[in-house]
Amino acid sequence: MINFEEELKKFHPSLEVEDVSDAIYNQDLTDMADLVVKIIRETKEAEE
Repeated sequence: MINFEEELKKFHPSLEVEDVSDAIYNQDLTDMADLVVKIIRETKEAEE
């Protein structure tokens, strides 16, 4: 059985849409495209 009092203690409100987008865009995350570009640049520099 669910103990609602315990669950309410664990509750953290979700971010608003604007706050979520700010939180996402303010993080410096490297994605696969960034990694591929970096590898290509390093390969070209090594060939020179």
